[in-house]
Amino acid sequence: MTEALDDRELMKRIGDKEPSALENLYDRYEKVIYSFAYRMVQDAMAAEEVVQELFLRVWTHSERYDESQGKLTTWMFALTRNIAVDMLRRKSVRDRGVPVEDAALHAVADESLEPAVVVEMRTEGQRMREVLAELSRDQLQVIHSIYYGGMTQQEVAARYNIPLGTVKSRVRLALKQLKRHFKAQERREGYHG
Repeated sequence: MTEALDDRELMKRIGDKEPSALENLYDRYEKVIYSFAYRMVQDAMAAEEVVQELFLRVWTHSERYDESQGKLTTWMFALTRNIAVDMLRRKSVRDRGVPVEDAALHAVADESLEPAVVVEMRTEGQRMREVLAELSRDQLQVIHSIYYGGMTQQEVAARYNIPLGTVKSRVRLALKQLKRHFKAQERREGYHG
Protein backbone atom coordinates (compact mmCIF):
# COMPACT_ATOMS: atom_id res chain seq x y z
CA MET A 1 0.00 0.00 0.00
CA THR A 2 2.80 2.42 0.87
CA GLU A 3 4.42 1.83 -2.54
CA ALA A 4 1.30 3.19 -4.20
CA LEU A 5 1.57 6.55 -2.40
CA ASP A 6 2.18 9.38 -4.81
CA ASP A 7 4.75 12.10 -4.22
CA ARG A 8 2.15 14.58 -2.95
CA GLU A 9 0.94 12.18 -0.28
CA LEU A 10 4.51 11.32 0.73
CA MET A 11 5.34 15.02 1.12
CA LYS A 12 2.20 15.56 3.21
CA ARG A 13 3.24 12.70 5.48
CA ILE A 14 6.81 13.97 5.66
CA GLY A 15 5.32 17.31 6.70
CA ASP A 16 3.54 15.40 9.47
CA LYS A 17 6.97 13.99 10.40
CA GLU A 18 6.26 10.35 9.52
CA PRO A 19 9.72 8.73 9.16
CA SER A 20 8.32 5.92 6.99
CA ALA A 21 7.27 8.50 4.38
CA LEU A 22 10.83 9.85 4.19
CA GLU A 23 12.13 6.28 3.90
CA ASN A 24 9.71 5.65 1.01
CA LEU A 25 10.74 8.86 -0.74
CA TYR A 26 14.41 7.96 -0.20
CA ASP A 27 13.89 4.48 -1.63
CA ARG A 28 12.06 5.94 -4.62
CA TYR A 29 14.59 8.63 -5.58
CA GLU A 30 17.94 7.93 -3.91
CA LYS A 31 19.55 6.24 -6.92
CA VAL A 32 18.58 8.90 -9.47
CA ILE A 33 19.51 11.73 -7.08
CA TYR A 34 22.85 10.06 -6.37
CA SER A 35 23.58 9.72 -10.12
CA PHE A 36 22.67 13.35 -10.68
CA ALA A 37 24.87 14.50 -7.77
CA TYR A 38 27.76 12.27 -8.87
CA ARG A 39 27.75 13.81 -12.36
CA MET A 40 28.29 17.20 -10.73
CA VAL A 41 30.78 16.45 -7.94
CA GLN A 42 32.63 13.52 -9.60
CA ASP A 43 33.27 11.85 -6.24
CA ALA A 44 31.31 8.97 -4.67
CA MET A 45 31.63 10.14 -1.05
CA ALA A 46 30.74 13.72 -1.94
CA ALA A 47 27.73 12.53 -3.95
CA GLU A 48 26.55 10.52 -0.94
CA GLU A 49 26.90 13.63 1.24
CA VAL A 50 24.83 15.62 -1.26
CA VAL A 51 22.09 12.94 -1.21
CA GLN A 52 21.99 12.87 2.58
CA GLU A 53 21.90 16.66 2.79
CA LEU A 54 19.05 16.71 0.28
CA PHE A 55 16.91 14.26 2.24
CA LEU A 56 17.65 16.05 5.49
CA ARG A 57 16.42 19.27 3.89
CA VAL A 58 13.33 17.52 2.53
CA TRP A 59 12.62 16.31 6.07
CA THR A 60 13.25 19.61 7.83
CA HIS A 61 11.83 21.93 5.17
CA SER A 62 9.04 19.92 3.54
CA GLU A 63 6.76 22.94 3.83
CA ARG A 64 8.91 24.76 1.27
CA TYR A 65 7.80 22.43 -1.48
CA ASP A 66 4.93 24.00 -3.39
CA GLU A 67 3.39 21.59 -5.85
CA SER A 68 1.86 24.49 -7.78
CA GLN A 69 5.43 25.49 -8.72
CA GLY A 70 6.22 22.15 -10.33
CA LYS A 71 6.86 18.48 -9.77
CA LEU A 72 8.53 17.24 -6.60
CA THR A 73 11.42 15.84 -8.62
CA THR A 74 12.08 19.28 -10.13
CA TRP A 75 12.29 20.78 -6.63
CA MET A 76 14.51 17.93 -5.41
CA PHE A 77 16.86 18.25 -8.39
CA ALA A 78 17.10 22.03 -7.91
CA LEU A 79 17.98 21.51 -4.23
CA THR A 80 20.47 18.78 -5.15
CA ARG A 81 22.11 21.05 -7.70
CA ASN A 82 22.44 23.88 -5.17
CA ILE A 83 23.87 21.57 -2.51
CA ALA A 84 26.40 20.18 -5.01
CA VAL A 85 27.37 23.67 -6.21
CA ASP A 86 27.88 24.82 -2.62
CA MET A 87 30.02 21.75 -1.96
CA LEU A 88 32.12 22.41 -5.07
CA ARG A 89 32.60 26.04 -4.06
CA ARG A 90 33.67 25.10 -0.53
CA LYS A 91 36.10 22.55 -1.95
CA SER A 92 37.46 25.16 -4.36
CA VAL A 93 38.12 27.57 -1.49
CA ARG A 94 39.83 24.82 0.52
CA ASP A 95 41.99 23.94 -2.49
CA ARG A 96 43.76 27.31 -2.25
CA GLY A 97 41.25 29.35 -4.13
CA VAL A 98 41.26 27.37 -7.35
CA PRO A 99 38.07 28.45 -9.18
CA VAL A 100 35.38 25.86 -9.71
CA GLU A 101 35.02 24.91 -13.33
CA ASP A 102 32.08 26.68 -14.94
CA ALA A 103 31.14 23.44 -16.67
CA ALA A 104 30.70 21.69 -13.32
CA LEU A 105 28.61 24.52 -11.92
CA HIS A 106 26.38 24.62 -14.96
CA ALA A 107 26.24 20.89 -15.66
CA VAL A 108 22.49 21.09 -15.11
CA ALA A 109 20.40 24.14 -15.78
CA ASP A 110 19.06 25.84 -12.67
CA GLU A 111 15.32 25.43 -12.83
CA SER A 112 14.63 27.98 -10.09
CA LEU A 113 12.89 31.03 -11.44
CA GLU A 114 13.21 33.19 -8.37
CA PRO A 115 16.69 34.51 -7.50
CA ALA A 116 15.55 34.85 -3.87
CA VAL A 117 14.86 31.10 -3.76
CA VAL A 118 18.34 30.36 -5.08
CA VAL A 119 19.94 32.62 -2.46
CA GLU A 120 17.87 31.02 0.29
CA MET A 121 18.83 27.51 -0.76
CA ARG A 122 22.51 28.43 -0.79
CA THR A 123 22.41 29.56 2.82
CA GLU A 124 20.55 26.50 4.08
CA GLY A 125 23.63 24.29 4.33
CA GLN A 126 25.35 26.73 6.69
CA ARG A 127 22.16 27.20 8.71
CA MET A 128 21.74 23.43 8.99
CA ARG A 129 25.30 22.99 10.25
CA GLU A 130 24.69 25.66 12.89
CA VAL A 131 21.48 23.99 14.04
CA LEU A 132 23.06 20.54 14.14
CA ALA A 133 25.83 21.94 16.33
CA GLU A 134 23.16 22.68 18.97
CA LEU A 135 22.15 19.02 19.30
CA SER A 136 23.53 16.82 22.05
CA ARG A 137 26.33 14.45 21.10
CA ASP A 138 23.98 11.44 21.34
CA GLN A 139 21.31 13.11 19.20
CA LEU A 140 23.87 14.19 16.62
CA GLN A 141 25.31 10.67 16.42
CA VAL A 142 21.87 9.20 15.67
CA ILE A 143 20.81 11.96 13.25
CA HIS A 144 24.14 11.82 11.41
CA SER A 145 24.00 8.02 11.10
CA ILE A 146 20.44 8.02 9.77
CA TYR A 147 20.31 11.09 7.55
CA TYR A 148 23.94 11.34 6.45
CA GLY A 149 24.95 7.70 6.79
CA GLY A 150 21.75 6.25 5.35
CA MET A 151 21.33 3.81 8.23
CA THR A 152 17.96 2.65 9.51
CA GLN A 153 17.04 3.16 13.14
CA GLN A 154 17.51 -0.58 13.67
CA GLU A 155 21.02 -0.44 12.19
CA VAL A 156 21.93 2.50 14.44
CA ALA A 157 20.67 0.59 17.46
CA ALA A 158 22.76 -2.45 16.53
CA ARG A 159 25.88 -0.49 15.57
CA TYR A 160 26.05 1.59 18.75
CA ASN A 161 24.46 -1.00 21.04
CA ILE A 162 21.59 1.36 21.93
CA PRO A 163 18.04 0.12 22.54
CA LEU A 164 15.81 0.82 19.52
CA GLY A 165 13.44 2.84 21.72
CA THR A 166 16.33 5.10 22.73
CA VAL A 167 17.31 5.63 19.10
CA LYS A 168 13.72 6.56 18.23
CA SER A 169 13.54 8.88 21.21
CA ARG A 170 16.80 10.63 20.26
CA VAL A 171 15.60 11.10 16.69
CA ARG A 172 12.25 12.46 17.87
CA LEU A 173 13.88 14.86 20.35
CA ALA A 174 16.47 16.02 17.81
CA LEU A 175 13.84 16.66 15.16
CA LYS A 176 11.71 18.56 17.68
CA GLN A 177 14.71 20.69 18.55
CA LEU A 178 15.49 21.31 14.87
CA LYS A 179 11.87 22.21 14.19
CA ARG A 180 11.80 24.60 17.19
CA HIS A 181 14.99 26.25 15.99
CA PHE A 182 13.69 26.77 12.45
CA LYS A 183 10.33 28.09 13.66
CA ALA A 184 12.12 30.55 15.96
CA GLN A 185 14.40 31.57 13.10
CA GLU A 186 11.43 32.11 10.79
CA ARG A 187 9.76 34.30 13.45
CA ARG A 188 12.95 36.32 13.84
CA GLU A 189 13.30 36.72 10.08
CA GLY A 190 9.63 37.66 9.86
CA TYR A 191 10.20 40.54 12.27
CA HIS A 192 13.14 41.86 10.25
CA GLY A 193 11.80 41.21 6.77
